[in-house]
Amino acid sequence: MRWEKEDAIYLHETFYSIMQGYDAYTLKADVQVGGTDQLFNIVTASRKVMTFFGVKPNIAIILGILPGTDGVVKMSKSLGNHIPINTNAEDMYGKVMSIPDSAMPAFFRLVTRWTPPVISGMEDDLKTGKLHPRDAKMKLAFEVCASFYSDSDAVRAEEAFIRTFQQKNAPEAMVEFKLQPGKTVLEVLVEAGMVESKGEARRLMEQKGVKLDGEVLADPFAIFPHPGILQVGKRRWVRIVSQ
Repeated sequence: MRWEKEDAIYLHETFYSIMQGYDAYTLKADVQVGGTDQLFNIVTASRKVMTFFGVKPNIAIILGILPGTDGVVKMSKSLGNHIPINTNAEDMYGKVMSIPDSAMPAFFRLVTRWTPPVISGMEDDLKTGKLHPRDAKMKLAFEVCASFYSDSDAVRAEEAFIRTFQQKNAPEAMVEFKLQPGKTVLEVLVEAGMVESKGEARRLMEQKGVKLDGEVLADPFAIFPHPGILQVGKRRWVRIVSQ
């Protein structure tokens, strides 16, 4: 496209592709694995250079680009949006939990051991609301930590995340409320005695003063998502448990 538009193509760009191809020839590479940003270097340059020197061209395996923690541009240490693999399980878990929901499908496919049917099932459950995005992300963070470390490390990382981010400042002892299936957020707030009226509940939710496990609940008429620590304002807490 740049050639056709008569835009500049610099010499170092040309040599980069040629030398990557020569690397493949020198190493007698059978396969090259790279992201879509390496498509020209691997598929075009490397295979042509190897063919020119009379050897069998390698096979190209091209993968999608993993976005960084911002969920927009590719993961890069220089951009500061990377999740290092030489960190610890707790840090890795927390960083995976920080990615936006929109980036989860790419992470499902590129950094987990999940099979395509498992991934498709999770994506369908997310679309229908059967699976909450936060729960899906916790499954993802656990899987990534377990694959780089161990299941036991992933368990400890998840417990540390819940203590630090979801239940921060929560009292050790609190009243329990048994969640009945199909109840709305508004109904739970009133029936658990967390608000004096439905009007107060709606006002608090508009002010982002109602949280479940640290996440803001914004829709008073939505079905209450799952058991957890429910916080109203700064001083009212209740432990929501299954019936």
